Amino acid sequence: KSTDILEVWFDSGSTFQHVLRGSHKDAYDRAPFHDVGPEADLYLEGHDQHRGWFHSSLLLGCALYDRAPYRGLLTHGFATDGQGRKMSKSLGNTVVPQEVTDKLGAEIVRLWVASTDYSGDLNIDEKILARVVDTYRRVRNTLKFLLANTSDFDIHKDAVPLPDMLEVDRYAISRAAQLQADIVGHYNAARQVFEGGHFGVYEFHPVVAKLQIFCSEDLGAFYLDVLKDRLYTTAPQSHARRSAQTALWHITQAMLRWMAPFLSFTAEEAWAMVGDGKSIFADTYSQLLVPDAGLLAKWTRIRELREAVNKEIEVLRSQGQVGSSLQAQVQLTLNATDHALLQSLGEDVRFVFITSAVQFAAGEALSVHVSPSPHSKCERCWHYRADVGQVAAHPQLCQRCDSNLHGVGESRSFA
Repeated sequence: KSTDILEVWFDSGSTFQHVLRGSHKDAYDRAPFHDVGPEADLYLEGHDQHRGWFHSSLLLGCALYDRAPYRGLLTHGFATDGQGRKMSKSLGNTVVPQEVTDKLGAEIVRLWVASTDYSGDLNIDEKILARVVDTYRRVRNTLKFLLANTSDFDIHKDAVPLPDMLEVDRYAISRAAQLQADIVGHYNAARQVFEGGHFGVYEFHPVVAKLQIFCSEDLGAFYLDVLKDRLYTTAPQSHARRSAQTALWHITQAMLRWMAPFLSFTAEEAWAMVGDGKSIFADTYSQLLVPDAGLLAKWTRIRELREAVNKEIEVLRSQGQVGSSLQAQVQLTLNATDHALLQSLGEDVRFVFITSAVQFAAGEALSVHVSPSPHSKCERCWHYRADVGQVAAHPQLCQRCDSNLHGVGESRSFA
């Protein structure tokens, strides 16, 4: 208990004077404080403080220094339960942060805060936290895949120059650069608070949403899915695998920096494996290249066609006719533009669709026909191929796998 309070709002409103010029004078002892008074970068509190701490600080700052003692304000709502009700012991709807931290970890609390639009009240309950946990697991599992598949990669010795990389790898880096521009834009919205007296917002929740989509859709549902065959079946030192690892390394470097402001411990933990020995918070954003608009447009359309094929594969899977997509063979009828698009991928088109065979012909409208492959399964790459068993020394392998294991290896250009 304190017994020397003059008046609560006067005491709290004058903290800029006895903190910025008192207990923390060394940290703030720089211009323009000597001339115009102490100034904080930011005051942040709940919206009730507009007539409380924000107001009393403004009054005292103007009285003493003819100016506000802060460069910016950030106002947030209050924490409420999942139905938007104020928490109270009588309702039994209270959520204690320390209990959540003890049960789920501090990163989940951080991620809940960052993923919530704080301009209104912040809803929280067990169901909401469960969704946050799912988001966290998606990001963490993506990181585990990235780290595992670059564990034998040295960027200084093994990197493939960008012009020599496979096209889908260049697309992945371009997509990461496009996303980084969006994310930095959201983070820079905060800086507007401190520049020229303009007010802005800290846009954390769009960053969390876009990171989650990037992990689940761009990486998990497409790029990493396509990449597994090349990472696991081509020779360890092959150009095809090193190209993939180069892209994964750049994506990992960029992604850890995006998430560091709100998943600090996870980012620092992963950074210890791929960083330069210093803290990730001593670094800056990755210097990714300017997004390639043509490449992004091309592969966006390829992904749309792939989605159409996947829907038809799911029909056969639900009927029990195929198991994995590799058990399927696909026949496509495409308009002239899409036909030329897929034709440009050559033999690599089957790796993009993750099927054992793809045939296509020009027509007026998109038509997809999927059927089970009649061929045998290669025990190494799991593709169903007519050439399985044609290598006498290795009758359970396809010729591609035999070449990757014992010959010169296959050639890849696009995927």
